[in-house]
Amino acid sequence: MKGNLTSLIITAIIILLVVGIGFFAGRSKTSRSSVEEWSVGGRRLKSLLVWFLIGADVYTAYTFLGLTSSAYSGGSVAFFATPYVVLAYPLAYFFLPKIWKVGHAHKFTTLADYIKGRFDSKIFSLLIAIDGVLMLIPYIDLQLSGIQDTLRVAGTGYINITLVVILSFLLVAFYTFFSGIKAPTYTAIIKDILVWVIMLFMVVSIPIIHFGGWGNMMNAAVDQAPQMLTVPYHGPKGMLWFSTAALISAMALFMWPHTVTGVFSSKSAESLRKNSIVLPLYNIVLMLVTFLGITAFLVIPKGTDPRLAFLELIRMSYGGTMQGLAYSTIALASLVPCSIMAIGASNLFANNIYRDFINPKASAKGMTLVTRYMVFVVIGLALLFGLMFPNALISLQLMGVSGIVQIFPAVVFSLFWRNLSKEAALSGFIVGMAVVAFQYITHNNFGAYEGFWGILANIIVLLIVNPIFVGKAKERNNPVMETLFHSSAK
Repeated sequence: MKGNLTSLIITAIIILLVVGIGFFAGRSKTSRSSVEEWSVGGRRLKSLLVWFLIGADVYTAYTFLGLTSSAYSGGSVAFFATPYVVLAYPLAYFFLPKIWKVGHAHKFTTLADYIKGRFDSKIFSLLIAIDGVLMLIPYIDLQLSGIQDTLRVAGTGYINITLVVILSFLLVAFYTFFSGIKAPTYTAIIKDILVWVIMLFMVVSIPIIHFGGWGNMMNAAVDQAPQMLTVPYHGPKGMLWFSTAALISAMALFMWPHTVTGVFSSKSAESLRKNSIVLPLYNIVLMLVTFLGITAFLVIPKGTDPRLAFLELIRMSYGGTMQGLAYSTIALASLVPCSIMAIGASNLFANNIYRDFINPKASAKGMTLVTRYMVFVVIGLALLFGLMFPNALISLQLMGVSGIVQIFPAVVFSLFWRNLSKEAALSGFIVGMAVVAFQYITHNNFGAYEGFWGILANIIVLLIVNPIFVGKAKERNNPVMETLFHSSAK
């Protein structure tokens, strides 16, 4: 089926305009003057910009396409994302200000930096960095699949989709290389405004177009597909999976390298507290858009690829102009987070692998160049992997959540627990990762989200091992511990 030329032109114009703004945002040489300026904007972002930046981090194309796809194929199980966000921000309210405080005091730009400083361990830091980079590549790939699917629906018959996807991501790589964190920060403003305006418009209008209103749409769902409106008690996606998926996703949210980049960019801890209070407002859009997956199940032809369900629903509901606005919103929800993710992964490689193990004598200027050039490597690897293994992306991203959450005890517990030993935190992390790997190899999660069993094993091992090494932990003291437990600074 041929795409809509009007929607394709509008999508292309908006994307090129936003990419141009990304380049313009970094016109000052200070944007590239140091790793700190390039990757976290000199830690000067105020509350509103942090709102947009973290919103761009969290609410990606995968959020919208993935959840509507899950709702289209599995019904209400997709709504695990609603309690997940409800849980994530109260947690963040308490621990993000402490992470920011340490990061600000010691010029950290990654969680691996924090682990190295807190536990005096480059090896532990290296493992955290490798975990972050490996788990992030599939996430970047999902942004690739988001724009690829959007262009497949909008541009079939008019463009070479693979070539345009490659060019789009190369543009993002260049504007990230040039402008650093300022590029996704300022383009996130446009992306998030479009998300609120366009997504809410679709949430209101699509049920009216096809059913005459939300009430009639829900009645049709009750009559035609009541199974879509309940979460089963048992089975591979039953209540246990639903509950543990929400919990693990909440714990993992601010362990991702790209969300931490947003945290370290903040001007103050108070900005993070305020954003932890107001960012859950995005959940309104998230919950209602997920319902559109059930609407798609009722409206679009059976047998449609679930990945394309939301896009096909848009195509069947609107003319070219509105399609273009909707497609460009989804495309930007791919491109902007991709930029932040590339910065996060580049930081991990440059700071915690290259500087610590390959070239410890690297100059500040050399480190800045290595960090910036790593953007092309990260996005190139993601492109290559995504094009070669397109059907593995969602399962790998789910594994990514299970893997990245294993950082949580080492990071969050150590912010509040002075006598947590390096040996206990490291043992828990290794065992947690092993348990996750075992489940994915054996394809058996015992009805729960894989990361749940991993984090459970992680914490149990940590609690068992810590008493053995607590004496060493009590003797350890370093500048990071001084900042956390003896400084009166807020």
